[in-house]
Amino acid sequence: MEGECHFSDSSFNLIFAFPFSMASRSRPVSAPLTFDLPESLIAKMEAARVSHGLKTVSELVRHAVAQFDFERCDFATDPFRQISVRVGSAQRSLLKRIARQKRASVGEVLRQAIDALPVQAAGAGKKKAQR
Repeated sequence: MEGECHFSDSSFNLIFAFPFSMASRSRPVSAPLTFDLPESLIAKMEAARVSHGLKTVSELVRHAVAQFDFERCDFATDPFRQISVRVGSAQRSLLKRIARQKRASVGEVLRQAIDALPVQAAGAGKKKAQR
């Protein structure tokens, strides 16, 4: 399975094989590692694989991991928290349709809509939300 890429329609899942050592003195064993990448990074990986003269994407990933300075890297992300809200069937259908069209999750569609919503001054423009 080493070097094989597997894609799904809703996200870009890749399967790579990475070596790791067992407790015994046996040969290093590789195991698949699946993670999501944007399509633009997949294209960059192929170009980097060719330019580095590597045979497989797995070799490229192992090379990148070996070369990268993880101590200087900042993985700061905004933490997620799950919430539940009520929406009417028309809005639920709309969200699902848009998510399919945009090849995104309903959560991502909602995050975009909420993030684009301007914050108004207190008491200004109070409007009852549609169900």
